Amino acid sequence: MMQELLTGRVVVLSGVGPALGRTLAVRCAEAGADLVLAARTQSRLDEVAKEVTDRGRRAVAVATDITDDDSAANLVSAATDAFGKVDVLINNAFTVPSMKSLARTDFDHLRNSFELTALGALRLVQLFTPALEESKGAVVNVNSAVLRHSEERYGSYKMAKSALLSLSQSLATELGPKGIRVNSVAPGWIWGDTLQQYFSHQASKYNTTVEQIYEFTAAKSDLKRLPTMDEVADAIVFLASPMANAITGQCLDVNCGEYHH
Repeated sequence: MMQELLTGRVVVLSGVGPALGRTLAVRCAEAGADLVLAARTQSRLDEVAKEVTDRGRRAVAVATDITDDDSAANLVSAATDAFGKVDVLINNAFTVPSMKSLARTDFDHLRNSFELTALGALRLVQLFTPALEESKGAVVNVNSAVLRHSEERYGSYKMAKSALLSLSQSLATELGPKGIRVNSVAPGWIWGDTLQQYFSHQASKYNTTVEQIYEFTAAKSDLKRLPTMDEVADAIVFLASPMANAITGQCLDVNCGEYHH
């Protein structure tokens, strides 16, 4: 049962935004977890924390900049002070891609992208390793289907996400002897408010409809549809749960069959 997968566990979730981050928090709570929520915007964290408590679980909201050593260390202290343990770390922090060709991408943008996407995740894993070793816990890094293609204008995003995948695989090898599992989830398009707004913008720009853009996009997948926020979140919850106790070093694609790997 979904509501039993994370019963009694404490989940630290970074990148709590209005889209997948919020859905992840809710799905973890529904699976029985207590949450430590991290993002830069305190007001957003407080809103999501209320959704968690409304589902009968505990939540601590900690404004955090994962690119800053002191801020990240404060997150660890807040988590252990509140709950005395950490069972799961989900790295979901996201930065908007430059959407320019690599030949035109600013190096500062590349550095900032790597700092948040790859080094930010690594920073949190390093800091939470003692707690995760004690609980024989799990790390799930949220990646992207950008790993599976080389479309124009996604070069810088693919570079950062590829680095995240590489460090996830290396960490799985390094932390496995400590009993810590490290896995990745790579979603494709995620159907929700954010993507619907983007499709609406595209529909206005090209004089078509959201439905037509959806059908055109979904046609590339085996299931002829796009995964929902809940479906992507549930894949992450699965990898975080004891049901995946023998799984580490893997990347689970959630794309309704758009790409095969």
